[in-house]
Amino acid sequence: MRQVSLAGLDVSRLGLGCMGMSAFYSGANADDAESVRTIHRAVELGVTLFDTAEIYGPYTNEELVGRALAGRRDDVVIASKFGLLSHRGGDGGRTLDGHPDNARAAVEGSLKRLGVDHIDLYYLHRVDPKVPIEDTVGALADLVQAGKIRHVGLSEAGAETIRRAHAVHPVTAVQSEYSLWTRDAEAEVLPTLRALGIGFVPYSPLGRGFLTGAIRSVEELDATDFRRDNPRFAGGNLDRNLRIVAEVEAVAAAAGATPAQVALAWVLAQGDDLAPIPGTKRVTRLEENVAADALTLTDAQLARLSAVGPAAGERYADMSSIDR
Repeated sequence: MRQVSLAGLDVSRLGLGCMGMSAFYSGANADDAESVRTIHRAVELGVTLFDTAEIYGPYTNEELVGRALAGRRDDVVIASKFGLLSHRGGDGGRTLDGHPDNARAAVEGSLKRLGVDHIDLYYLHRVDPKVPIEDTVGALADLVQAGKIRHVGLSEAGAETIRRAHAVHPVTAVQSEYSLWTRDAEAEVLPTLRALGIGFVPYSPLGRGFLTGAIRSVEELDATDFRRDNPRFAGGNLDRNLRIVAEVEAVAAAAGATPAQVALAWVLAQGDDLAPIPGTKRVTRLEENVAADALTLTDAQLARLSAVGPAAGERYADMSSIDR
């Protein structure tokens, strides 16, 4: 696996998003044993970046990742996130909270669940409009000074917020949704990151699994799968978005690759300052995804994919937590 640098943090070109092992997609199909095997296989294949968050479960995903990576700490980069749960008052409520006190409380729980003495990359999961970003990042800077985290990250932050945060303490990476059907970051976020020398971590680079061509109807999804209520999978939007899948499948056929590999190769071709984190809970899918590191698409294939246009439907039913 080739490596890239996220503002000086060296990671594998493809990371592993661990969310779906415990939350949102798993439903009754969660299989911790297979998830642990998947994480172990990822390490064997050269994947070094593992992404989790306290909200995934909540809490259970960090525990799973911690168990799976025990004894492998020196070989990996662990990323986690806080800010979608509030620990002030001790109730752990699902409330957006970027307050410095919440950052200090949240990191202690994450360190314990992960079984580590520091977190390599610690993100604010969503920007809290009630708390100045300078205050939140100031608290994260203190956690760096204390040795509890190594690098500061932001998730779904807009360009202005990124600039303000970076002025307080260097931001190593920004994580946002980015794929062939979600290209919002190209307008302002990516140019800002590149101007400031900040790395980019695209999540859902496979369009929440849609770009693999495996989802043709929401009826195929588990009853608790959040995609059932996602606008892009709803009604006529799903049918309209299949045109994107058709283009991916056509390029895949010509390239002798799978649609998932083509979708990932397109993201990888967008720069050497980014590390997408496709998620999976199965070894076979992991091996398929990792093979995208060796796939080079032609200029014509990249241009054909880039021309597919935006997806129909919003990314979330409620976009209010996305900083713009």
